[in-house]
Amino acid sequence: MKTVLMVAEKPSLAQSIAKILSRGNMSSRKGLNGACSVHEYTGSFIGQSAHFKMTSVCGHVMTLDFIGKYNSWDKVDPAELFSKAPTEKKEANPKLTMVKFLQVEGRGCDCIVLWLDCDKEGENICFEVLDAVLPVMNKPRSTERTIYRAKFSSITDTDICNAMNHLGEPSRNEALSVDARQELDLRIGCAFTRFQTKYFQGKYGNLDSSLISFGPCQTPTLGFCVERHDKIQSFKPETYWVLQAKVNPEKESSLILDWDRVRVFDREIAQMFLNIIKMAKEAKVESVSKKEKVKQRPLALNTVEMLRVASAALGMGPQHAMQIAERLYTQGYISYPRTETTHYPENFDLKGCLRQQANNPYWAETVKSLLSEGINRPRKGHDAGDHPPITPMRAATEAELGGDGWRLYEYITRHFIATVSADCKYLQTTISFSIGPERFTCIGKVVTSPGFTEIMPWHSIPLEESLPHCEKGDLFPIGEIKLLEKQTSPPDYLTEAELITLMEKHGIGTDASIPVHINNICQRNYVTVESGRRLKPTNLGIVLVHGYYKIDAELVLPTIRSAVEKQLNLIALGKANYHQVLEHTLDIFKRKFHYFVDSIAGMDELMEVSFSPLAATGKPLSRCGKCHRFMKYIQAKPSRLHCSHCDDTYSLPQNGTIKLYKELRCPLDDFELVLWSSGSRGKSYPLCPYCYNHPPFRDMKKGMGCNECTHPTCQHSLSMLGIGQCVECENGVLVLDSTSGPKWKMACNKCNVIVHFFENAHKVRVSPETCDLCDAALVDVDFNKAKSPLPGDETQHSGCIFCDPVFQDLVELKHAAMRHPMHRGGQGKRQGRGRGKGRRPGGRLNPKKPKDKMAALAAYFV
Repeated sequence: MKTVLMVAEKPSLAQSIAKILSRGNMSSRKGLNGACSVHEYTGSFIGQSAHFKMTSVCGHVMTLDFIGKYNSWDKVDPAELFSKAPTEKKEANPKLTMVKFLQVEGRGCDCIVLWLDCDKEGENICFEVLDAVLPVMNKPRSTERTIYRAKFSSITDTDICNAMNHLGEPSRNEALSVDARQELDLRIGCAFTRFQTKYFQGKYGNLDSSLISFGPCQTPTLGFCVERHDKIQSFKPETYWVLQAKVNPEKESSLILDWDRVRVFDREIAQMFLNIIKMAKEAKVESVSKKEKVKQRPLALNTVEMLRVASAALGMGPQHAMQIAERLYTQGYISYPRTETTHYPENFDLKGCLRQQANNPYWAETVKSLLSEGINRPRKGHDAGDHPPITPMRAATEAELGGDGWRLYEYITRHFIATVSADCKYLQTTISFSIGPERFTCIGKVVTSPGFTEIMPWHSIPLEESLPHCEKGDLFPIGEIKLLEKQTSPPDYLTEAELITLMEKHGIGTDASIPVHINNICQRNYVTVESGRRLKPTNLGIVLVHGYYKIDAELVLPTIRSAVEKQLNLIALGKANYHQVLEHTLDIFKRKFHYFVDSIAGMDELMEVSFSPLAATGKPLSRCGKCHRFMKYIQAKPSRLHCSHCDDTYSLPQNGTIKLYKELRCPLDDFELVLWSSGSRGKSYPLCPYCYNHPPFRDMKKGMGCNECTHPTCQHSLSMLGIGQCVECENGVLVLDSTSGPKWKMACNKCNVIVHFFENAHKVRVSPETCDLCDAALVDVDFNKAKSPLPGDETQHSGCIFCDPVFQDLVELKHAAMRHPMHRGGQGKRQGRGRGKGRRPGGRLNPKKPKDKMAALAAYFV
C-alpha cells in the first residue's frame, strides 16, 4: 500500500479537502508544531490502494533574506546589496518549525500531492514544500512519478474530486517568477530604504515615520496619490456662465432645459446670449426623438473590481477586504478570490451555482425567476487563464457570516446573479427646443425592462419626471430665463478605488499584491485615509515623491516597474530567462541608486523646508555621558535621544514610553539611564542609551537593555536581577522588574512572558544564593505586617519562586499586553543566574515537585 502525503496552504483548507476526499471517514491529530493538523484515511490513488496523510503549511514555508553581516545597517554599504550581498532562504516563521514538521510527516511517503493555492505564489510554495520533503521520501523507481499538483478554484465536492482525478505538475517557471520578484524587491527596497532612512533620520527629528522606505511598487503607488495632490494644489478655478431656461408645459408643472452650448467663459458673451433670448415668450419644439437604450449587465467579478467596490461602496480597505474574501474562500462560500479573469469557461456550472441561492430571502424571487425563464449567458470578458471569476459557491445567511463577511458575500452574490440576468432596457426621449436662435435640450428616461438592476438596485436608472407629450412645432410658454455664474472645481483626492484602477492600468503590482502596497503607504505615514476612503498624502509622502522627481523621475513613475512586471510574467510563461531578467533589472537599479546617492542634496533641500533639524526637535530628558549636557528626547517615530552638543543620536526601543530612571547613571559610561515601558499591563526595563547602541560586552548585541546586560556588579544588570530561565522560550531569562512594586513582577528579557508575584510586598530582592533543585536565584521578600500572606503572621521569607511551596500560590504567569520585535529570543552565552541546570530539551523547567505551579504552567504554555 502506498503512502501519499498531501499538503494544502492553510490548516482549514486541509481539513475541508480531506473531509471531501475521505467522505468524512478520517482520523485527525495535531502535528508536532501545534499549528497544523494531520488528517489520515485510506482510499484509492491512481488505481492502487493508498494511505493518505493530508496536512498543510501556513503560507510561505521560506522567506528570502541576506546572510550574516548584510542584515546589519551599520556594517554594510547599501550599494553592496545589489550584487555582492549573498541571500539565503530562511524559515518564514521559525517558531512553527515547518520544515521539521513536513519532514516528519513526509518521511517514508511514496508520493506527494500539492494542494497549494493555484496562483504563482502557490506554485512557489509548492517547491518550498518539495525542497523540505523530497530528501526524506522513499526513493522512486527510475520512471515512477511521485510529484502531483492539484488544480482547483473552489472548495466544493465537485471541484475537489475533479482536481484529484486530473492531477498535473507544479510549474517551475511560475515559481521562478516569484523568486525573481522576491529578490528584486529585497535588494532594491533594502538598498534605497537603508540609505534614505539613515540619511534623513540622522538630520530631521519630526519625520514621524520609523522607516523611510522605498519599494519598486510601493513608491509608484505613492506617486499616483501625490500627483493628484499636486493637481489639487495647482488648480486655479475659472468662472463660467450657463444659460438656463424653464418652460411650463402645463399650469402647475415646469421643465428645466439644458443649453446646447453648455457654458461660456466670457461674461460679456454670456450676457449677449441672454439679451438675445430674454424677451422671448415661448419655446418652440424643434424635434422629438425616442430611442431604446441598453445598460449592460456587469462583467463577471475579478479581484480588482471586488477590491474597488469593497472600498468605494462597502467602506472596506483593500487589505481588509482581501482577508475577508480569503476567509470566505477557505470556508467554502466563494470561489478562489485572486483572479484576473472576467470570463466564465463554457463548461462552468452557472445554473448549479444559481440554484444554491434559490432560498435566500433577499434574492430568492429573482433567482427562481431566472431558473424558470432561463438564464442569460454572461458577457464575454477577459480570460487570463488563471481562475474562473469570483463566484458564490454555497448559500449563506447573515447570521452565519456576520458583519463585513456578510456584506462582501452579499455583494459577490448579487454581482453573480446580475451577470446571468438580462440587460437593463430603457426608453430615452430627447426634446430639442429653440428660444430665438439658441437651442436647448431636455432628456427623459423611462425604464422598460429593469433586468439586472433589480438585483443591483444601485445601478438602476434614476427616476425622473416624465416628459410631456409633444410634437415638432409645439410652443411652450417660458417661465424663466436666467444666467447662472459658476466656477470650475478642483479634483478630489484619490479614493482607494481610483488608486486600484490606476495601479491595474499601469501594471503596478498584481491582483494579490495591490492591497499590500496600498496598506504599506498608509503604514509608513506617507498617506492618511480620509472620509470616503480618500488618500491624502502627508508632508513626508509629498516631499519624497517631489524629491524622486527632482533626482530621477523613473523611481516614482509607473513605467519602469510596469516593464519589470512584464518581464516577470515572461519568466512565468517560460519565455524569459530568470537569471538574465534578474541581472539586467538589478544593474539598472544599481546605476539609479548610485545617481540617487550622489544627488541626494536635491531631495534634502525639499526636506529642509518641511521638517525641523534634530537639534531643534524634542525636549530635554537625560544627560549625555560625554558632555554631561541634557540630551533631547525626540518622541516622533522613530523615538530617539539626540545630544546637540556632541551631535550624536541614540536609538531607543520603540512602541512604548520613555522616562528618566531616577537620575541613575551607567557605571560604564556615565550616561543617565532611562526607563522603557509598554504600559501598566506590559513589561518595563531600564537601559543606558550608549550601551543600547554600542554593546559593551562581546556577548551583547545592539538593542539590549539593562535586563540583558552581563555587567557582573551593576545593580540594574541581568547578573544582579536575573532569577531563572523563562518557562516558555529557549533563550530568555526572567528578570525582576525592580520598579514594579507594590504590584511586583518579573519579565522575560526575550519573549512577552510576565510573572506577577508578591502583590503588596514591601520589598523584593534577588538573593546571591541559588536553589539546590533548579539553580534559579532565591528571592527575599518583605511583606507589610497587615497584608502578609505568609503563615504565622511572618513578614519575611526567602525561597525559590519555582520550588518553594510557600510561594506557589503567590505567583501568576501572564503575557505582556504588547510585544515588540526587539523582544525576540537571542543567541550567545550569558553570565548570570538560573541558566542551564534543571532544563530539559525543548526549554521546559524540570519540575522536581508534582505540585510545582510554575512547572505546571510551563507544561501548559510550552
